[in-house]
Amino acid sequence: MMSFRVLLDEIRKNLLSVLEKEGIAGLTFSLEPAKEGFGDVSCNVAFLAAKQLKKRPNEIAQLISSQYEKFVGGLVSKVEAHPSGYVNFYADNGNLAKIIIVESQKDDYGKTDVGKGAKITVEHTSVNPNKALHIGHVRNVVVGDSIVRILRKANYSVQTLNYVDDSGLQVADILLGFRILGFSQDPPAGQKFDHYCGDEVYVKTTEKYTTNPELQEKRNTMLKEIEDGNSETAKLASEITARVLAEQLKTCWRLGVSYDCLNFESEIVRSHLWPQIFERLKQMNLIKFESDGKNKGCWVIMAEGEEDKVLVRSNGTATYIAKDIPYAAWKLGLVEDPFYYKEYPSQQNNKTLYQTTLVRNNSPKKNYSSDKVITVIDSRQARLQNIITDLMNKFGQGKKEYIHLSYESVTLSSDTANSLGMETGGKSAQMSGRKGLYVNADKILDTLEQKTSDETRKRNPELSDDVLQQIARNVGVATLRYEMIKQDLDKIITFDTTKSLSLEGDTAPYIQYAYARAGRIIEKSNITPNFDANYDLLQDNYEAALVKAIGKLDLAVQDAANNLSPKVIAKYCYSLAVTFNAFYEHVRVLDATPDMLNARICLVQSFQKCLQNALDLIGIGTPARM
Repeated sequence: MMSFRVLLDEIRKNLLSVLEKEGIAGLTFSLEPAKEGFGDVSCNVAFLAAKQLKKRPNEIAQLISSQYEKFVGGLVSKVEAHPSGYVNFYADNGNLAKIIIVESQKDDYGKTDVGKGAKITVEHTSVNPNKALHIGHVRNVVVGDSIVRILRKANYSVQTLNYVDDSGLQVADILLGFRILGFSQDPPAGQKFDHYCGDEVYVKTTEKYTTNPELQEKRNTMLKEIEDGNSETAKLASEITARVLAEQLKTCWRLGVSYDCLNFESEIVRSHLWPQIFERLKQMNLIKFESDGKNKGCWVIMAEGEEDKVLVRSNGTATYIAKDIPYAAWKLGLVEDPFYYKEYPSQQNNKTLYQTTLVRNNSPKKNYSSDKVITVIDSRQARLQNIITDLMNKFGQGKKEYIHLSYESVTLSSDTANSLGMETGGKSAQMSGRKGLYVNADKILDTLEQKTSDETRKRNPELSDDVLQQIARNVGVATLRYEMIKQDLDKIITFDTTKSLSLEGDTAPYIQYAYARAGRIIEKSNITPNFDANYDLLQDNYEAALVKAIGKLDLAVQDAANNLSPKVIAKYCYSLAVTFNAFYEHVRVLDATPDMLNARICLVQSFQKCLQNALDLIGIGTPARM
């Protein structure tokens, strides 16, 4: 990939020649894009050589920079020793611009070879099929989907799974609501089935447990019947969860997310993977049977310094960790695959979606296991995930890698919560599905789209309703996705609909508006850019800064992939937009001679293409008008 990396590679190669000539060997130095005012690339080699040469870093930096002078004239126009000891390199702006601007027109611009084609499995979303997705779930969906996109750009072969917990307690809760408490299986007119199940059936059923403890016994009986698989209860559970899942997936597809396979917990339970794993755990002495105490009659995992974790209850039912362990082993290829696969009815982008089944069929056998598995689950599950990670390390004998990608919760600002009908007493609102304290993701998206539509209509009254709706959908999804990943994963997000839609500051609309603004410049120029341009004309500091920002996309992809951090790409997109807006404010693109106009329009189009590529990595579209 020809990008800013070409400059780094040239400097590295020439530096190695200098070090060899000076008899300096075995140093693993770093080259970094420089901070403003310190050239374009900084190197720490002088600090590393100081001990070997018994000289001060500044002296060594001067020696190296003077020896590097003979290489000046390629992509480097100047090299100098900084008093601190760093060696700083200045790029030849014209030569670098030509490489970056031409390369950025390629569809795969920003691609890097971190993964070298290695297979990796990512599981995300995995919302219990008893309710709609709320904004807390959206963080999981968006983080997971962005990681998948970034890893693919980094040349990993990625498989995306969505785990459907269709045999857990929360499914038993809504079944009890339908079968015992008499809730209708048909939602009120105009209400999505997943909204109805979560807002009405689930919340009102769980409320009754406090006043009617007998219901909990009935729920436990239902849970055993669901796990049995052949009962009428299990059949109803399958029907209800399939309906909820179909609605949940509509929300995910609305967010621009897709999957390779849906994995059903009920089938993992009935696949007889658990008995195999259970015996293995016993043989390896990783679990024990409690004959007395509060866990009497249970099988537990022994945890050092912590309370033992129950695997199998005294009534014989497995806890959810007993379902998660065989699933983790299946993802890592540590057990034989018991599943067949069939196509799920529909998915966006005409991408085929498969689902697991235990019913034999003629469809080709699939293989969704990998030696490296990433599971996106919120931080409240950290203890459980640590147990599974530890067990998988022991099962895989250190040859497999199970990674829990953890993230913190999402709250709503008090203003947003109040506007959506939640009373918070002036505080941010925490989500709780069981208590009904949450706002559906669909409702948030509807609100964002409506606000976007109103604002866009004010700015562009001539736009048709269809175009307006398309822009509103694009910006609404972009806004929600961006807010979910621009923070570090270990930080709680407080989401605010008004602030997130601002055209100023670190928001998706600000970044998208830079893209639309660039499009308007190209449109007004009335020229088709000729990329065989004279890029030596682009010597203004704002032009040079924009070229270099465009050139760093693949470096951001590499960083994001290595650290599993979508925030790196969000930060890159924002920085790129800020750099372009500074260029827009200070460079009069259209007031130029024909050659200069062409070079500048090539640069603007390069920015547009690069930003589009970068935003796609975090699932954000680029509307032409806003």
